[in-house]
Amino acid sequence: MTSISWWLYTIPFISAFIHWLTIWMALKLLFHPRHPRRILGLFTLHGVFPKRQKQIAESLGRIVGQELLSFDDIEKTITNPQNVQRILPLAEEHIDHFLRTKLKETMPMISLFIGDKTIVQLKTVFMQELEQLFPVIMKNYVANLRNDLDLERIVVDKIVNFSSDRLEQMLNQILTKEFRFVEVIGAALGFFIGLLQIFLSLLMR
Repeated sequence: MTSISWWLYTIPFISAFIHWLTIWMALKLLFHPRHPRRILGLFTLHGVFPKRQKQIAESLGRIVGQELLSFDDIEKTITNPQNVQRILPLAEEHIDHFLRTKLKETMPMISLFIGDKTIVQLKTVFMQELEQLFPVIMKNYVANLRNDLDLERIVVDKIVNFSSDRLEQMLNQILTKEFRFVEVIGAALGFFIGLLQIFLSLLMR
């Protein structure tokens, strides 16, 4: 009776270990084995990510290209008036340098007739024109970029060409805490189920 009772109380710990081991193996099977392996000639075992790397890459590429990072979003950002205002001081600096220095070097005769007041007036006119021109230029640039740059294909190619080791390393860096949490929850659930089994066994006695 004492021996039976002793084994009975080990059930929660055994159950917790089994649940933890099951979840640990399931997480390992996400990445391992890297290559298909025949088990006893009955079935093939292959890690989920290595097996479906191409499909996963295509899904992620579609999400990134269509939802997370679209050319419409890029266009809105770079043509935003606030962002344009950040560029204008640099443009003004270059225009000022051109009118005061480079113009004298390239066209000395014309520079003789341009004083500080004229330079300020010219610079003001140029800056007003650039403020209107920048959004148009950037929209055209994004339109050309949309034709030349396939974001979805870039993401797909990157992920497909990742080695399984690199992919596992990246996901572990991102999800280490989450993986540990799942393992702990699994062990806790197993322990609780073990306690429930003890309770039912004692109740049936």
